[in-house]
Amino acid sequence: MLPLITGAVEDRSARGIAAAVSRLITAGRLPAGERLPTVRAVAGELGVSPTTVSEAWRNLTLAGAIETRGRSGTFVSGLAKPRFSRLSRPPVTLATDLSTGVPDPGLLPDLSGALRRIGDGRWAGSYLEEPVLPELEAVLRERWPFPPERLTVVDGAMDALDRIASAVLRYGDHVLVENPAFPPLLDLLQTLGATVIGVPLDEHGLDPEVLRQVLGERRPVALFLQPRAQNPTGVSMTAGRAAALAGLLRDAPGLLVVEDDHAGDIATAPPVSLGTHLPGRTVHVASFSKSHGPDLRLAAIGGPAAVVEQVIDRRLLGPGWSSRLLQGVLLDLLTDARTIARVAEARGIYAERRAALLAALGGHGVTATAADGINLWMSVPDQQNAMVTLAAHGIAAAPGAPFCVTPLGSDHLRLTAGLVSGGQTDLATALAAAAFQTGRGSGPRGRGHPHGWR
Repeated sequence: MLPLITGAVEDRSARGIAAAVSRLITAGRLPAGERLPTVRAVAGELGVSPTTVSEAWRNLTLAGAIETRGRSGTFVSGLAKPRFSRLSRPPVTLATDLSTGVPDPGLLPDLSGALRRIGDGRWAGSYLEEPVLPELEAVLRERWPFPPERLTVVDGAMDALDRIASAVLRYGDHVLVENPAFPPLLDLLQTLGATVIGVPLDEHGLDPEVLRQVLGERRPVALFLQPRAQNPTGVSMTAGRAAALAGLLRDAPGLLVVEDDHAGDIATAPPVSLGTHLPGRTVHVASFSKSHGPDLRLAAIGGPAAVVEQVIDRRLLGPGWSSRLLQGVLLDLLTDARTIARVAEARGIYAERRAALLAALGGHGVTATAADGINLWMSVPDQQNAMVTLAAHGIAAAPGAPFCVTPLGSDHLRLTAGLVSGGQTDLATALAAAAFQTGRGSGPRGRGHPHGWR
């Protein structure tokens, strides 16, 4: 085993050792359950410091490739269950499914008019044409929170994050994210072998003091954040906080900021971006799934040409471009007065639903936040028991643990408040039962701020 590992190492840095072991695991030459040699044995054979091997083992552990079992040693992990799979819909259909995180279909704009207007074949073009319709690019640039050097369109926000991360990250890179964060993003970063570091939020966005500390201790290459209606907490970054964060990031010149504006036009907060202060180091992703329809499968990427052009060039080896037919639909929707009014109406309805559910929960002493977007983040003493209690009431919720990079001050559930069109009083009663009658006694008692705020 030791010769197999050391023989595969070409780069004797911590990152190089981790990459070599990762390749052996992926190739099946280090199968799940295999016990690894000790840190000292590997260090001695390679002629490096045990600290270097320890860092490599730590990166592999954070990536889920290996696991430590106390005195028994360190072993190759089995395939880790993705966080996103733990958010899948319950096996039994419940009357009220608030686990999904999707927009209310009844609040999406009608696409039939747009399809009729643009379905005449005029969008068909050469394989070698630009990936974005010129008319759509012009509209997107007008809406962008800062002037992007380059802009393209891809198949949704997660497709955008996947392509950006694959272009700029290397195995073992340190990457900053919000804590809590969107589980598919955490799955993606783990798949790429990144070392993920969570930065807590307060009501204005990322905590600047924690960010300052992390920047001083590590050398992260990227920061992924959601500037508005953060999923799951609903927090939106303020202009003042954006300026403060940008001031700190100026001292980390190699770090790229990746913003996922997933809520788009249904967010009530203004479009604040770090790109206003750091345009050459900020890639902004604008999604239209929640505002105009998930099945449009469209999101725009705008920012430094060096990054966006990598995405464009790599796509030429795959899908090439996103459907120009659907781009035409989006262009029509973004410029149609009736659709603009419909989206504005949906934005107001979502705000009313969040406020009504929060007020009803507050009457029961339940700690929750839903400042923007369609989600509500509720603190509970015990996540599993809370979900069982809700299931008994015919309600499905998403567990909070998959959202957390590191544990918060209490357990949580995420609920799609945007789907609650009525009956907030009865729902709040059931949610209160889940929050306070979970096998640890009853009555309203908090265990910390819903974000883990200090």
